Amino acid sequence: MRVAIFESIVTTAGHEHDFDKMLVSELTAAGHQVEFIVPQSYPFKLDYKVPVRYLPGEAVDYTDTSGLAKMLLAAKREWRRRNWFNALYEYAKTEKPDVIIIPTASYRFLRTIRHSRLKMTPVPVIPILHGLTPSAADKVFRQAQYLAAYPQIKLAVINIDEELFGRRFPNLFCVKPPVYLPNDDLADIPPLNDIPVLGFFGQYRREKNLDGFLSVFCQCRFSHPVQLLVQGATVTTEDAADFERIQQKYAHVTNIKFLHKALIGEEWQRAIIGVDALIMPYAAERYRYQPSAMLFTAIGFHKAVVLADSINPEVLAHYRIGLAFHPEREGDLKAVLEEFVNTYSAQKQQYQAELNRANADFSPTCLVQSILSVPD
Repeated sequence: MRVAIFESIVTTAGHEHDFDKMLVSELTAAGHQVEFIVPQSYPFKLDYKVPVRYLPGEAVDYTDTSGLAKMLLAAKREWRRRNWFNALYEYAKTEKPDVIIIPTASYRFLRTIRHSRLKMTPVPVIPILHGLTPSAADKVFRQAQYLAAYPQIKLAVINIDEELFGRRFPNLFCVKPPVYLPNDDLADIPPLNDIPVLGFFGQYRREKNLDGFLSVFCQCRFSHPVQLLVQGATVTTEDAADFERIQQKYAHVTNIKFLHKALIGEEWQRAIIGVDALIMPYAAERYRYQPSAMLFTAIGFHKAVVLADSINPEVLAHYRIGLAFHPEREGDLKAVLEEFVNTYSAQKQQYQAELNRANADFSPTCLVQSILSVPD
């Protein structure tokens, strides 16, 4: 098949890059021809080693914007997106790929498709939504109803199960989230220690309550010395200043190492490989509904986890790959951290067996097969 991937998301870091890389790797491994379609001067962070076609209109970056400036950029992006989608329609008519994939979409993308010529596409167009929160679900369902009249627009929602708040639409289907895998040349690097080196990774936001987590970590009584790596990629100046404040606050703690930078590609993968377990102590409600990219990175890299019980609770309910704590229960994070570290050596083999099982069930190959076999 000839598969076109339309990408317009611009971020300093994030799993959009890893998701695109995973799609390209799986599609090309299966023998499909892949081409990227991106806005003019799109800043690729990785070399995907596939052809690229450019559309007029530069991508809009929201980095470090807020208030009126962010609203103006959103309006600009909406206008440009409509032009991109009109151009995608012309591409679909003239080049006739077998399918066009929009790898990271939202209800705004669906709304723009409604108001563009792309809705009349002669080939399947598959926007992928990465989970649905209750607040976003009605907006997506409304767009799905409008787009049901256009059979080539097929909406995919990455969701752990088939349940979407009790609603079903003929043009909307669920696919399981994929794990994120290391490059082949890095995949055989073994875990480092029986006493786990812990890692806190990802885009830093104040909602993740890193300061509170580090305070608890410093109070824990571990049976052996434990190292913690804290990496944070910051987008706004406020988050960057807050991360630096926290780094200074805990600079005297010798078993905590900080890394304030965005990690992309092999540098990101080596950092994940360099720890034995990932800690996700943030409890934002949206992680109950949207697949956590960090959790599925942990699974793909065969790392056990300690996480808040609101982060994709179905995963730990079916796969014993770590421990969950209750954020609202005072002292629970400390108790769970201590239990995890102090029993890690004894539980390590079971964690690895369960991680193997989860990798089989959430493989990237399964995701790509599900996307390409969408119902007619």
